[in-house]
Amino acid sequence: METELSPFPITLTPAAVGQVKRMMTKQAKTGAALRLGVKGGGCSGFEYVIRFEEIAKPIDLRTEIDGLTVLCDAKSAVYLQGATFDYTGNLIGGGFKFTNPNVARNCGCGTSFFPKEIAS
Repeated sequence: METELSPFPITLTPAAVGQVKRMMTKQAKTGAALRLGVKGGGCSGFEYVIRFEEIAKPIDLRTEIDGLTVLCDAKSAVYLQGATFDYTGNLIGGGFKFTNPNVARNCGCGTSFFPKEIAS
């Protein structure tokens, strides 16, 4: 059983959606979904998860944006509520990026974070 969160906890920019769709076509992953989430690790406590998946899990929240299915597990949604997932093609500092209001501090490389206190 899949759960739909209304609204989905993460906003994806048109640039991010377009780049993900281009990558899916190039990698022959057109039937897959984009998974966004967090997992324990990295130098600050949590690191972001960005990958393609063929099968949704029962705890997944899901949305569809311009034909792209996006998944986020319910635990990650707590840490990503209100976040924005963006893409920039800049030569320096370009690529995919989360802007996350739930972050107390980022690591130096920007791939992991320590969350603010999350109310349960």
